[in-house]
Amino acid sequence: MTDYTRYAHLLVNYCVSLQPGERLFVASTTLAEPLVTEVYREAIKAGGHCEFALGMRGQAAALRDHGSAAQFGYVPTLYAKAINEFEAYINITAPFDLRQPSPAAELKAARREAMQSLHNTYFARTADRRLKRSMCIFPTEALAAEAGMSLQEYTDFVFRACKLDQDDPRAAWLGVRKRQQAVVDHLNSCTTFRYTNDRSDISFTTKGRTWINSDGQTNMPSGEVYTSPEEHSVEGTIYFDYPAIRNGQEVRGVTLEVKDGEIQTWRAESGQAILDETFAIDGTRRFGEAAIGTNYDIDRFSKHILFDEKIGGTVHMAVGQSYAQAGGKNVSAVHWDMIANMRAGGRVYADGEVIYADGRFVERLWPS
Repeated sequence: MTDYTRYAHLLVNYCVSLQPGERLFVASTTLAEPLVTEVYREAIKAGGHCEFALGMRGQAAALRDHGSAAQFGYVPTLYAKAINEFEAYINITAPFDLRQPSPAAELKAARREAMQSLHNTYFARTADRRLKRSMCIFPTEALAAEAGMSLQEYTDFVFRACKLDQDDPRAAWLGVRKRQQAVVDHLNSCTTFRYTNDRSDISFTTKGRTWINSDGQTNMPSGEVYTSPEEHSVEGTIYFDYPAIRNGQEVRGVTLEVKDGEIQTWRAESGQAILDETFAIDGTRRFGEAAIGTNYDIDRFSKHILFDEKIGGTVHMAVGQSYAQAGGKNVSAVHWDMIANMRAGGRVYADGEVIYADGRFVERLWPS
């Protein structure tokens, strides 16, 4: 098998488990043609149907420079049909450039408003897996440069994080599923949680909510356990020491102060304007997710949230949209993950008991 054949086999047969007669929609760019070709081949071998949309170099810039509000508000026909009706969806991030200027605020607002209904459908259909989805990466020069690596180094990093360097990646992810399930079972027996480190002390409750075992079937790579906290329960202060990236813009040193579930104050060491803009959007001042990263093969920060939120030894919380499959009720056009390091003195408490210390679950939950 070539690397991309192995990758495609994992995406089609494990991540979305495509069955005969099911329809798969693939969204990416022309840079990802080697992987898209193999995904198409695997979909046909599985007895499914595969359609795709590939963005071109310069496409986003043309829309930004010449598009009207009506054009920003246009909902792509095939994408809409796929989100509403198809059984499977794979989104392969493969950017040409990560440093394009941002569209005008009114144009971004037009896009958010137009896509909100489809956004809600996406979350509803992925929650109960009527739409099986996988988000993944095709290594490109832009992503490698953002991560501070050569393209070959970045490709190796991606394949290692996805366990594609192992003889049987599917078996490796089934092993992740089994190990994380023991953690999830315990978390779901508790209802009060607290994250602490030298700059954070934040708590939340999960009554009526579910912790979920993220085992590679909805994101590739994965390696996390997550929930949606009770929206009015979050209390305290949390500092995110990893940079938070939103629409290609970087915010550093974010501190959020929370009372009765609502973010009361927000500060950034740099990028304050981005925080201010985000917290003006409906639903962003409550949390949609609380999670713990468990993928210790992701050994460095890459400035891509698909990888960074999974870093073993970290926790993250997301402002905005909740996960319906976890029982969350917060609604927003935004779901923005922010990451805190827990390796040096970090603790997670469940019902008052330390279950995680210095970046690791305790031995009885995560045997060495």
